[in-house]
Amino acid sequence: MAKTIADVLAELRKKSQLITPSQEDKLADSEEKEYDCPKCKDELGYLKGTWPNEVWVRCECIEWKRIQKIMKASEITEEFKKLGFQNFLLDGKQQVIKDAYECAIEYLQKFENIRLNRKNSIALLGQPGSGKTHLLTAIANNLMRKKSIPVLYFPYVEGFNDLKDDFDKLEEKLERMKNIDVLFIDDLFKPVKGKPRATEWQVEQTYAVVNHRYLNHKPIMISSELTVDELAEIDEALGTRIYEMCSDFTVVIKGDRKQLNHRLAGA
Repeated sequence: MAKTIADVLAELRKKSQLITPSQEDKLADSEEKEYDCPKCKDELGYLKGTWPNEVWVRCECIEWKRIQKIMKASEITEEFKKLGFQNFLLDGKQQVIKDAYECAIEYLQKFENIRLNRKNSIALLGQPGSGKTHLLTAIANNLMRKKSIPVLYFPYVEGFNDLKDDFDKLEEKLERMKNIDVLFIDDLFKPVKGKPRATEWQVEQTYAVVNHRYLNHKPIMISSELTVDELAEIDEALGTRIYEMCSDFTVVIKGDRKQLNHRLAGA
């Protein structure tokens, strides 16, 4: 006859009464082990209640471990994982930076209601050093930690340099960029000596990713030193798709460099 759960638990209790002294020492050592989750000892669940009415309960750490896995897969650096809205400084900042902050907050608040729409994305454009990356990273960290939504961070310059040096990774990375829940492209077409970094190959790959996400209503988050018009001048089909997706949440930060670039504070 098949054993019931009650039979199995009873047998385990009986065996536990037959533990030898040496086994007790080993058991004590194991109990001193450090666990990621002391509550369930990394078993992902535990017995709750009193015999014979015990039930197996899934541990809350399952969700915590899922979030940790999402954070690790995001490719956001450990330093960037510390960026949030609470440590974005607004004191003494220009109104346009406050506008970018409010735009980022509003986007996060509305994300789950708009994520399947065509206009489900955000772009912070313009002045370097104005906090664009900080704000978009704060959104990414909140989406992952509080909503368990996977995000992939792609730093435009470093990302394409890595792919150019290892074409074996190219197809796999582009597929991830196309299909991840939220894609964060940082410093798109970042200029060097005033000229956008936009080779024909880079534009082609970027267009393939953005167009896939455009057609499938998948959100993107974009930071760039270029304006919407400048993005469209590089590739009109690409630039106008980005604009349409981000049109409800776009801020262009322009003005006095010394007042907008936080790296020049006190200069």
